[in-house]
Amino acid sequence: MNLSRAQLEAVVDALTVILAARAPADTQLHLYFRDHRNLGQRDRALIADTVYAALRRRRMLEHVTPNATPREIALATLVKVQGIGVGQIESVLTPDERSWLAALKASDLEALPFEIRADLPDWVIERLRRTHSEKEILELARGLQQPAPLDLRVNAMKAPREAVLDRLDYDKIGAQASKLSPIGVRLKEKPALNHHPMFLDGAVEVQDEGSQLLGMLVEPRRGEMVVDFCAGAGGKTLQMGAAMNSTGRLYAFDVSDKRLANLAPRLKRSGLSNVFPQRIASENDPKVKRLRGKIDRVLVDAPCTGLGTLRRNPDLKVRQSVEALGELNAKQRSILSAAASLVKPGGRLVYGTCSLLAEENEDIVNDFLGSHPDFKLVPAKDVLEKQGVKVPGMTDYLRLYPHIHDTDGFFAAVFERTAAKA
Repeated sequence: MNLSRAQLEAVVDALTVILAARAPADTQLHLYFRDHRNLGQRDRALIADTVYAALRRRRMLEHVTPNATPREIALATLVKVQGIGVGQIESVLTPDERSWLAALKASDLEALPFEIRADLPDWVIERLRRTHSEKEILELARGLQQPAPLDLRVNAMKAPREAVLDRLDYDKIGAQASKLSPIGVRLKEKPALNHHPMFLDGAVEVQDEGSQLLGMLVEPRRGEMVVDFCAGAGGKTLQMGAAMNSTGRLYAFDVSDKRLANLAPRLKRSGLSNVFPQRIASENDPKVKRLRGKIDRVLVDAPCTGLGTLRRNPDLKVRQSVEALGELNAKQRSILSAAASLVKPGGRLVYGTCSLLAEENEDIVNDFLGSHPDFKLVPAKDVLEKQGVKVPGMTDYLRLYPHIHDTDGFFAAVFERTAAKA
């Protein structure tokens, strides 16, 4: 690769904006590209890849560069993270830059302090120590430093997985069946699929394989009443609607008009007629209370720190905080309790997060079981194995890790309501 001065300046410009922002990096990058429409597809790919590589290794890069300026971080990312030779970009370097980059290229990152190698905030490392050894934390951290693959979920109402794989092969898009999810497809690269006929027809949707397994824990059946309590843009909503073969009623609740608006075109493509999106003001909205004790299955994909998605959202490392964690814990407890009130005797409740922290996962589950004696824990292993899915290391809870399962980090617990609450 021979980097031009204009390309380097564009990468530095983008990093200057994104490193200083306390907003989602994907949003900032979208705005940057909107304001720089002259950039070609290759340049956009270079900028995006370099920006995300820098965000994934930001703590290390700030540690090893002289002044941690956006330009230094851009150069260090290209050379040390992306493996480009100093000679390949020599024409855009000053003599000083050439000198420290050559030294950096030859340096051993394994000699850096543990926290720098892990490239996680101290408060996150401190909490991971509760449940992981230092070796395990480092293995997890290195998994989070890798780019995430692009996974698709097959809408079985539109096409079987084999037909989807055959069509992708015909279109020369490298793909294979997901290792864990029976309705998943993993692409070998990241092509633009927005205009592909299967995407436009709703035969496939972009959805991480781990997210698909979380949806499978609900195991919705035809004709049932189901609630996706924190539906967001509706990936798992659509998955469950298809599993119900578009029968019964599936309520998609969310507090965000914008997220529900993003669900609308996806819902239209899916061909589902059993999904009813509804905005709620909070978990105690009258729309929620009207359904108390009437619902067969409820999914709570709770708001969380999102640390399990750091491969995709590395900016969360600087946007999340201990203070936010405390606020999220209170919200998680409140939402789970409200969602539980919907479940009828014999019904199922699934609590999930894309977090790696016990405070958002096991601690919430234990508190819930302690205050809700009418619910019992159902081993997640049993639920998925009944559907032919075997996840390495799974027992009572679903725990997914990027370095072990090659998915985003997920946690989930399954509950059954045993009797009407006294």
